[in-house]
Amino acid sequence: MVLSSRKKQLPAMTLEGVLGPNNRLDEAEGFKVDAPQSLCVGWHGQLLFSSRNAVHLLAKWGATPELWSSFDAPVTALCTGPSGDVAIGLEGGRIAVLDGAGGQSAEWPLPKGLKSVVDCTFASAEEIVVVDNGFGPDEDFMSVAPWDESARGSVVIVSRSGTSKVLASGLHCPMGITRDFAGEWIVTLFERASVVDLAGRVRQGGYPAYPGRIHRTPSGYVMACLARRDPLIEFLKTEKEFIAEMRATMDPRYWISPRATPEFSHDFPIEAGATRLFGEIKPWAPSFSYGLVVELDENFLPVGAAHSRANGLRHQITDAIIWNGDLVAVSGASGEILNVGPGSTAE
Repeated sequence: MVLSSRKKQLPAMTLEGVLGPNNRLDEAEGFKVDAPQSLCVGWHGQLLFSSRNAVHLLAKWGATPELWSSFDAPVTALCTGPSGDVAIGLEGGRIAVLDGAGGQSAEWPLPKGLKSVVDCTFASAEEIVVVDNGFGPDEDFMSVAPWDESARGSVVIVSRSGTSKVLASGLHCPMGITRDFAGEWIVTLFERASVVDLAGRVRQGGYPAYPGRIHRTPSGYVMACLARRDPLIEFLKTEKEFIAEMRATMDPRYWISPRATPEFSHDFPIEAGATRLFGEIKPWAPSFSYGLVVELDENFLPVGAAHSRANGLRHQITDAIIWNGDLVAVSGASGEILNVGPGSTAE
């Protein structure tokens, strides 16, 4: 199945009401982790989180993390299956599957041509659904995806026996997958700022940020967002000549694009506007990086949010789940696992 590429996008939701700015991410408890990326809840209720080439286990909040398993490449995704197995996405488009104790590692054969495993989930004890956003480890997808019209992402289901099937292709930078309450697969699209099903139907769009992974909760969903959608980026989508010159003459690091971290440099566009009021970055300052988790109801409409604003450090939320009733998130920018407190959709 090939999905159509560019369609007119819905206007971005405004940051007001349940999406109103707050300091929940910056005020949350947290602990430092080296290059965290993803989370999942293990078979026995423990938290598993990635740290560069390893996965660590946290028995309860406040405990000391323990090394669970390590690998030969950075971990890019985690999920737990119905029998307690854990699937680990690895940089370069590979998957390893371990039992609940972290042993008996086995690579599941994947189809050739996968660039990445940005998310994965078990369809059954013998099948794993893999999301490939189409960007390799040497590509900065956050810089490139907003200006790349090629829809190279896909969703593939693979089995332990080695068979595989493409469930959807022609997706524009898919980042997360889960089942809805009717059992259908739904996927988040980064630059399109929307949730779609595998038939290409938009379930909800116009989010104020670029979605990453999405997880179902007892009464809705929790969606991690990698950066806020900046009005300047949205405006420049109409300026084809400017964008063509930017792409031809500048390193992608300096493109007008969402960024992972709130680092300051005079080389970055619009940064001067962020530091001119008493020498401080203000919460409302222009910024291409941001921290945001959005809690959604069963129709993918926002019911709550947690922010780290322009003057915060806990940006680039790469994953967020409900664990023991609390909203737990990964800040890629600050390198932390955060406990935001009770989640709106936990019950």
